[in-house]
Amino acid sequence: MLNLKKPEMIAIISALAIVLLSFILLKVNLIEGFTKPLLDIKIFYFILAISLIIGGFPFLMNLVLESKRETDIEEMFLEFSRDLVEGVESGTPISKTILNLRTKNYGSLNSHVKKLSNQVELGIPLKDALNVFSKDIKSDVISRAITLIREAERSGGEIEKILNSVAYSLNQTQVLKKERRAAVSSLVMQGYIIFFIFLVIMLVMQFKILPIVSDMGQVTTADSTLGQDNVNPKTNTVTPEQISDSFLYLILVQGFFIGIIIGKISEGKVRAGLKHSFILVAVSILVSSGARVFLS
Repeated sequence: MLNLKKPEMIAIISALAIVLLSFILLKVNLIEGFTKPLLDIKIFYFILAISLIIGGFPFLMNLVLESKRETDIEEMFLEFSRDLVEGVESGTPISKTILNLRTKNYGSLNSHVKKLSNQVELGIPLKDALNVFSKDIKSDVISRAITLIREAERSGGEIEKILNSVAYSLNQTQVLKKERRAAVSSLVMQGYIIFFIFLVIMLVMQFKILPIVSDMGQVTTADSTLGQDNVNPKTNTVTPEQISDSFLYLILVQGFFIGIIIGKISEGKVRAGLKHSFILVAVSILVSSGARVFLS
């Protein structure tokens, strides 16, 4: 079962209320003497698109905030590792160093550091406390670093050298991530530009070219299963609305997968692309349904 928070519940309820009210206005004639519904079908689809965006917006914000939180925690863990190195190199045991660091400000990592120090103070073995610390943070980079620290502490080796190696590795990882983000920022922008050009082309085809083509007549196909001399012509009429729907499906698929690719290129994670996919799909639905209201 989904663990929905209050903003998400409010957004979903608001979206459902908007859709329900729009559906009532579409299907029910509330004013006597009017033969047409109070809401046009095209406007209904436009309102439906807006309600979908309202309902999904909190989930988009969760993805953005979660990505930012993970980045902040990894940066703060680098500072925490450096402080551990300084403490251990000064001759202080790692457990005592952790206790000394619990009052220091590590931003997003504060609650995790305090929990770790409290567990150490209560006498919980350091390897178990570090394991809980790693599971709470849920970061692959930090999990690998914690594994090295835990194994070094358990084996009784030169812990300061291991901590130095961990701190250096984390620093290099952060540098590489920043360099990759800077290097691919232009590619991310190009991905958005390409999609919006594709969207404009689809709209021009839908509202400028399609009406001209639809005036040319019907699309005829021949069924020649009985032989070449026995041809049974079948006439199928393809409506502009059906072709318009096909354009919309094409735009939605394009937006979703471009978003996934952008996330994978920029942050190395498919999950990071979901926020880009949501933005592009939401823009696609909003622009397509809005164009049907104002241009058709």
